[in-house]
Amino acid sequence: MKGMYQYIRNLWKSPKKNMKDNFKNKLLQWRKEERFTRIEKPTRPDRARALGYKAKQGFIIVRARILRGGRDRPHYLRKARKPSKAGVNRFTSKQSLQAIVEQRVARKYTNLEVLNSYWVGEDGKCVWYEVILVDPNHPVIKNDPKIKWIADKQHRRRVFRGLTAAAKRAR
Repeated sequence: MKGMYQYIRNLWKSPKKNMKDNFKNKLLQWRKEERFTRIEKPTRPDRARALGYKAKQGFIIVRARILRGGRDRPHYLRKARKPSKAGVNRFTSKQSLQAIVEQRVARKYTNLEVLNSYWVGEDGKCVWYEVILVDPNHPVIKNDPKIKWIADKQHRRRVFRGLTAAAKRAR
């Protein structure tokens, strides 16, 4: 007998096929929102719970949007330079888009720590991730034995040191 989270996980294996118009409408709606949107509940509760999310005070979910593709590299603007030799085209970052999104969210929400993140959608232009943030100063977090480690000093700004799962994959 399957549990609820197993059914949700199967739906998200191929969302374009399983959720069809509903998924497409979600992406259209998300495109109109801000780049970082704080949401009440995770879109994928099975994935969020697997990555450490609990429905309690001190946990925050932010849906973040990032443009797809490689990044623009600053280049030399002078005459008589061949563009193909400038190293501007096909320049990709060593980090994944997911790791970059986590860092951008951490810069926006400076008093929170990034726990993890997961994919929620993409179209031709953008990719959306939901980032799980934890408030290390919240009393509920400090009293929870499973997550209170994040309040320790050595775990401050862990996302910028490559300690999240997405950043570890890029090492």
